[in-house]
Amino acid sequence: MKGRKNLHVSVLASGSKGNTIFVEIDNTLLLIDAGISARRINKSLTDIGVDIRDICGVIITHEHRDHINGLPTLCKKYHLPVYSRAATFKAMYCLEKLPLDCLHPIKENFQVGGLSVDAFSISHDAADPVGYSIRSSHEKCTVATDLGFVTSTVQEAIDESDVLVLEANHDQRMLREGAYPWALKQRIMGNKGHLSNDDAAWALVRMKKHNPYVFLAHMSEENNCPSVAKQTITEIIQRQGIKLGTDITIQLAKQNETVTLP
Repeated sequence: MKGRKNLHVSVLASGSKGNTIFVEIDNTLLLIDAGISARRINKSLTDIGVDIRDICGVIITHEHRDHINGLPTLCKKYHLPVYSRAATFKAMYCLEKLPLDCLHPIKENFQVGGLSVDAFSISHDAADPVGYSIRSSHEKCTVATDLGFVTSTVQEAIDESDVLVLEANHDQRMLREGAYPWALKQRIMGNKGHLSNDDAAWALVRMKKHNPYVFLAHMSEENNCPSVAKQTITEIIQRQGIKLGTDITIQLAKQNETVTLP
């Protein structure tokens, strides 16, 4: 793997069928979410040259199944420490299958290895959902997905990120005109739903640091497509004077394929 100095990020899976991200900073290896099978996580890590036994911890954003489905097997087989909010643990469908000594409730800031991890609240229909900023003394990776809108707290958290995994879930027109029931459309478009391409673009425009590497993540297979997402976001940021490839680099995360920071 190549990366920015001592920072490596691979999105192992991203979408409604399962989400898992690998982050390595200064030789501390983490997983963010475990929404795909433990077998696939292990294979994906092996494919990028990582031994799953070297993972220092799994940090969970929220309890929805597409973020925790692989967690029981991951804990049982590899006994990895798991970090999340107490309310999130309590709301997990699989809580009884998780070894108690693997569970580490968190507050706003905690340490894993030599890294500082900040948990920031996001607006989503879950018990106590969070995004994460993971940092060493020199580098910062932030994950902000599954959020209805970008609050000032979220905007502050993503500022100054070297690598950002940001939700670009849906195209507003595709969602409105699509086949989903109206109640589900309202949920997705609501303040506790998912982030649109347009809202993701404006979050990038407002970032204080304009040379991050950005993964566009959690893209809907029904209400979005890679070309639409990239075109919409590119047009908005370029109209604001931000140069793609110079001021910002954008990559599309995928559901069934690992995407790695080059």
